[in-house]
Amino acid sequence: MIVLATDFGLDGPYVGQVQAVLAREAPGVPTINLFADLPRFDPRRAAYLLAAFVSEFPVATVFLGVVDPGVGTERGAIAIQADGRWYVGPDNGLFNVVAMRAQRLAWWDISWRPERLSSSFHGRDLFAPVAARLARGEMPPGPPSPRPQTRILPGWTEDLAEVVYIDHYGNAMTGLRARGIANDSKLDLNGQIVCSARTFADVPLGQPFWYANSVGLVEIAANQERADHLLGLHAGTSLRVMV
Repeated sequence: MIVLATDFGLDGPYVGQVQAVLAREAPGVPTINLFADLPRFDPRRAAYLLAAFVSEFPVATVFLGVVDPGVGTERGAIAIQADGRWYVGPDNGLFNVVAMRAQRLAWWDISWRPERLSSSFHGRDLFAPVAARLARGEMPPGPPSPRPQTRILPGWTEDLAEVVYIDHYGNAMTGLRARGIANDSKLDLNGQIVCSARTFADVPLGQPFWYANSVGLVEIAANQERADHLLGLHAGTSLRVMV
């Protein structure tokens, strides 16, 4: 399958245009729209969010990722294979966390360019055709990197102690994996202290808490309320784990 992970939004024609290219170039291959609302213009936070979801998909899945504020500039275009899954998109850090955590990593620079390449929509014109090729079983159209580990951007932490995503319910996903945090730890969110719970019904209505969400991230929520409004959270809000 091909999995879309973008900041395009669902309003307007952008996701549909990409899906049309994929349907033309890889007919019969299922396309899953995982995210159309990755953190806008923010490949770093999007990288920590995307990495939490990839293990739910089978080996050989092709992830078409586009959070690309540098579209049309000299930033590179890449395809990587990490633990058997493919990733296609801009060389701007969007796949950096996936690469950091991979046991097996290969990296290609996409040198192919289509006849039609707009300056502002590489997701449709460049990355979608390459993703379709990979889904058809072809190799990336460009040279492999001889030392893929050297392409990983340095200085990134294993986990990110920030809010990276606010969902439809106002729940705030962070870049922290819950397995590294004790269940009885508290979170300090700019002076607001939040305790842990197993699930929503374990706390009174309206009370905020943190829990290990379904993909293993620390998530801040409230029982039948928007935690982002209650606590003033947004993408980029920092947090501190209190042991």
